[in-house]
Amino acid sequence: QVQLVESGGGLVQPGGSLRLSCAASGFTFRNHVMRWYRQAPGKERELVATISLGGITNYADSVKGRFTISRDNARNTMYLHMNNLKPEDTAVYYCKAIALGAWGQGTQVTVSS
Repeated sequence: QVQLVESGGGLVQPGGSLRLSCAASGFTFRNHVMRWYRQAPGKERELVATISLGGITNYADSVKGRFTISRDNARNTMYLHMNNLKPEDTAVYYCKAIALGAWGQGTQVTVSS
């Protein structure tokens, strides 16, 4: 079955960086548009970034210029490189294939001094 496993979260100071990974299995990863979402406490889940089959990317305005989404189809893995992190980036981050219903367990990112 479809499995998505996010990893790489943690506690980081403002201005710091993290790289999140999303390991996918149970479907043909290279044939799917992939997305990163996040959900902060008390808020709705929001779209962070999208990457197409050919590597075209799109970002929420709040992360543009700071976050970079990428994919490695040979490893069935997607990444989110996050730079210049801010306290408002604190959230649980999830990956998802647009066309599939499954969600992973998420990885917690906390930005705090």
